[in-house]
Amino acid sequence: MCEFCHKHGEGEKWYLQAQNYSKDLLSDLNRRRYIHDFFQSPERKARNVARLDDLNRLPSFVQSVVKPYLVNRQKKTHYGQVLPLEDIEKIFGFVNSVVRLPCVCRHVTVGTEERYCYGLSMEPGGETAMGNIIRSIGADYLTGPHTAGLENISSDQALDQFQDLEKKGLVHTVWTFLSPFIGGICNCDLDCLAMRALSKSYPAMFRAEYTAEVNMDLCGGCRSCMKSCQFGAIKYSLANQKVSIDPVVCYGCGVCRTSCARDAIILKDRSDVPAAANLW
Repeated sequence: MCEFCHKHGEGEKWYLQAQNYSKDLLSDLNRRRYIHDFFQSPERKARNVARLDDLNRLPSFVQSVVKPYLVNRQKKTHYGQVLPLEDIEKIFGFVNSVVRLPCVCRHVTVGTEERYCYGLSMEPGGETAMGNIIRSIGADYLTGPHTAGLENISSDQALDQFQDLEKKGLVHTVWTFLSPFIGGICNCDLDCLAMRALSKSYPAMFRAEYTAEVNMDLCGGCRSCMKSCQFGAIKYSLANQKVSIDPVVCYGCGVCRTSCARDAIILKDRSDVPAAANLW
């Protein structure tokens, strides 16, 4: 179990605990202010990721002190975890409201409106408190000059959309807004600021509670899964004409399974894989 499971889930998967999505947490004024500022100034997050290049140029002993400090600070504010689709389905089974909104990251990295982010709430039916906060800032990047860009959708609709996004290779991630409150689920690739931070050796989210493994008897060596892996965890052996997955590199998103026509890839509990059990 990851650190948040012990801190915020009483030893269970923290993102499957309904209290971490509760209206009571969202009613905290500091948290509402944080969410407001987060969506109002997305460029600030992009600048912080860009500064990681400067951090990586510092001597290694300096990095060994500064990076853990920054990561621990971020865990208290906005931190994520990779999830496979089956855990996403469980979340949509107990949240009461879902609002789809354009992605902050894509706004600042590629300048387009991509609706890859989903605000969640335990409030029954209709508009979510998260949606109300976002609407209140009047952020043009979300909706242009109007507010029609925020869509209230059902959990079933959201799950169908996640399945489609997974086929396109996006990784599902869950995010806090002043931990442990979970405000949303995103779908990430290298246009995502958190994924760009990972590429700069800065952990902005936990690995999933799982790792992927290949059934060598079923693998046909087509390498389709390699194209879908956002983390570079899948390798191909020309001699064996099969792929293998490095559990040390794997984030356990499960996206590789979707591209495998032979159903040769499964997810295993991270705790059952010694090489990866303590890697988060």
